[in-house]
Amino acid sequence: MSLYCWLALVALVPMTLSTEPGVKVRITAKGLEYGRQVGMAALQEKLKAIRIPDFSGKQRVSRIGKVRYSLTNLIIKSVGLPTSSVNLVAGTGVKMSITGAFISVRGNWRVKYLFIGSFDLDVRDLSISATIAIGRDATGHPMVSGANCAANVGSARVKFHGGASWLYNLFSKYINRALRKAMEKQICPLVTKAISDMNPRLQTLNVLAKVDKHAEIEYSMVSPPTISTSAIDLNLKGEFYNIGNHKEPPFSPKAISLPPQVNKMVYISLSAFTANSAGFVYNRAGILSEDITDDMFSSRRSTAFIGKQSEVSCCVFQIARRFPGLMMKLVVKTAKDPIASFEPNSMTVNATGTVTAYAIQPNGALTSLFVLNLETSVSARVFLTGMRLGGAVTLNKFDLTLGASSVGQFRVKSLDSIFEMVLNLVVIPVLNVQLAKGYPLPALKNMNLLNTQLQILKDNILIGTDVHFTG
Repeated sequence: MSLYCWLALVALVPMTLSTEPGVKVRITAKGLEYGRQVGMAALQEKLKAIRIPDFSGKQRVSRIGKVRYSLTNLIIKSVGLPTSSVNLVAGTGVKMSITGAFISVRGNWRVKYLFIGSFDLDVRDLSISATIAIGRDATGHPMVSGANCAANVGSARVKFHGGASWLYNLFSKYINRALRKAMEKQICPLVTKAISDMNPRLQTLNVLAKVDKHAEIEYSMVSPPTISTSAIDLNLKGEFYNIGNHKEPPFSPKAISLPPQVNKMVYISLSAFTANSAGFVYNRAGILSEDITDDMFSSRRSTAFIGKQSEVSCCVFQIARRFPGLMMKLVVKTAKDPIASFEPNSMTVNATGTVTAYAIQPNGALTSLFVLNLETSVSARVFLTGMRLGGAVTLNKFDLTLGASSVGQFRVKSLDSIFEMVLNLVVIPVLNVQLAKGYPLPALKNMNLLNTQLQILKDNILIGTDVHFTG
């Protein structure tokens, strides 16, 4: 893990988008401090692999004349970054500062092409500052680049070995000056390149994440981040789509805000829009339905059905007895997109559907008997499982009305107990199996959540978490 991975979380900036987000992410000062700690260690290792280009010069030395020298095969032996900071500049970006750094270099030297030896170079009191500019590429992934870099070498001390190293005493100040200038010229291009090297890692951000065979969720940015002196707020699309067929729902996200909490590294706010876009997608896919037959009950032997199985089966037959001699099939499906709403500590989903009763003819053909209009309300519980947000629902209430009938009028209320069991023992358990699988949260490769807290607030779900990167 490096500073590059961490800064990817702040690098989700679009070029020209302005719609409201479905998901907001806040990175706090605590999160940036974690990034500084782990990032500096990784940056220090990266700098060890840098090769400094050869350079040469000439200098007139008293009593000797013009001295030509060259320094070649400069290889970094060690790097120290004892003091560093990563700070936010309101409305601008992220500023990285390193002070009191040192670099040890070994190489070969030659004077007047007559004397050859090796040398050790100690660069002390090195300071570096750079601004990290943030953007995005054409695919919606984050992209970063270095800007406003400055480097200053406080001192450069050379120790020569072999050859006529005594010459160093005659023009050491010229060599030191040349080395400082050479290092200063090299440091910023290397820092800029190191920042650019973040981009392959940024490609691991799940801008378009597969949920299942029907749906995927998009996490591209819809507007530039809001940067204050204490936090970065990111605006993500947070919208479900049918795989291969991206169609916008007939509703738009409302403005969402994050509470002023700072105890966690990252806060993620998931709006009702995200949940409702999922309902739109799955309803379009035609999978929010369930076929119910008597043999379906008799095949279920799980603990949840023991003791109730025969009662439910009996209830289905009660409907059948209204139509003697015919086996029954019930088809429950949504008629409109389900609608989720959030209140403090409460998430509710309301759905409108139909229940169609069919008689199963001896040849397997279905004959429609009646259609019931079904209005349901369920309470939802949400939870985290790894990097996915899952859920489970329980029935609050439902209401049945007769929509159409080919077998005459009958008292719909008498079927309430039957359909309450149908919903509780078949429809909702099937739905909960799917909800428990969850959908992916916005994340980078090798990102894990720690010390996570989840709250349901007005109009959104808030996840507060620390993070840890592996690898």
